[in-house]
Amino acid sequence: MLSILLAACQAGGPGKESKEDEEEALPTPVEVALVERGTVVAQYTGTATLEADGEATAYARVGGEVMELLVEEGDTVTDGQPVARIDDRRLRLEVQRSKAALEKARQEYQRNVELHQRGLLPAGTFEGLKFDLDGLAAAYELARLELSHATVRAPIAGVVSERLIKAGNTIVPNSGIFRITDMDPLLAYLYVPEQDYRKLRVDQQAALRVDALPGETFVGRIARISPVIDPATGTFKVTVEVSDSEQLLKPGMFGRVAVIYDTREDVVLVQRAALLDSNLQSSVFVIDGDQAVRREITLGYSSGSSVEVVSGLNAGDEVVMVGQGGLKDQAKVNVIRDGEALAKIKPEGDGSAPSDASGN
Repeated sequence: MLSILLAACQAGGPGKESKEDEEEALPTPVEVALVERGTVVAQYTGTATLEADGEATAYARVGGEVMELLVEEGDTVTDGQPVARIDDRRLRLEVQRSKAALEKARQEYQRNVELHQRGLLPAGTFEGLKFDLDGLAAAYELARLELSHATVRAPIAGVVSERLIKAGNTIVPNSGIFRITDMDPLLAYLYVPEQDYRKLRVDQQAALRVDALPGETFVGRIARISPVIDPATGTFKVTVEVSDSEQLLKPGMFGRVAVIYDTREDVVLVQRAALLDSNLQSSVFVIDGDQAVRREITLGYSSGSSVEVVSGLNAGDEVVMVGQGGLKDQAKVNVIRDGEALAKIKPEGDGSAPSDASGN
C-alpha cells in the first residue's frame, strides 16, 4: 500500500511544477510608445487676480447742479472726452463781468499812454493803471477757466466702470462723477519663489487663462520684476502685462499665468506616463526583444505630457506606457502596438473553458 502512495506522489509532483513554470513564463501584456525628438519649454506657472493698469476718477472742479451725464457705465471714453455738464449760468455771467471790466481798464490805459509819453501823467499813476489792467486780464482768464470746468472731462482713456452721481444732483467742487478704468493692458501680479529669480526676465512671454473664459488663451509679457525679496514669504513680485484688444478680460478675474523662460529644440522626449511614478523617478522600462529592461535615465525640463531625457534613452527606443506597474527587470512582455486594446490579450486558462458535447 505504501509503495502505491509513493508512486502516486512521484507521478503527480513533476506535473504540478510544470504547470507553475508555464504560468510564470506567460508574458505580461504592455502598451509601448516610441521615444521621439522634439521641443520642450521650461515655464513658471502661478495664479493671479487681474487688476487694471490705470484707474482714475473724473472730478467736477466746480460746484452746482449736474445738468447732463454724457456717458454711462460700460461706455468707452477717450482722454479729455466730455462726460458730464454742470450748470454754468453763473460762470458765464462771471466771464461777461470780467470781460467788461477788462475792456474798461484797457480803454483807460490807452487814453493815458499819450499823456504819459508827453510827461503829463505821473509815472506812478501810469504804472498803477498798467497793474490794474494786468490784474483784470488775469481775472478774465480765470473766469474763462472756471467756465471750462463746468464741462467734466475724462482724465484718462478707458471704460466707465462706475457712475458716482445722478443727473440733477447738486454737488460741491471736487465731487467724483465717474470712475474710469484702463483695461488694456491688464496686470497680473505673481509672487515667485526666490530660487526662480534668475530664471525670469523683463519682456519674457507669458500666457494667461482665466476660469471665466474656458478655452481662451491671452498673450502677455513680463513688464516689471521687483528687485527685492520679501523676507516674510521668500518671494519676489513679478508684474505681467496682458493685452486684450477685444476687452474680453475684466479686472477681478482669476487666472493662471505661465511664463516661458527657456526653450530647447531637438531633444529626446519621453511621455510622462512611462515614468515609474508621479515624482518623475528617473527610470523607465525599455523594450529589448521580448523583455522589458529597467533603465535609469536623467531628466531635464518637463512640459505638458512630455519630459526631456538628458541621458539614458535614444530616439527610436520603445518604452512601456501601460502595464509597467507589476513588471520586474527583464520580465517577458507581450507588446501591444498600433492601438491594440489590452482587453484583446488574455492568458490561456482564464476560466472560460467551452462545454463538452455531453453537456456536462
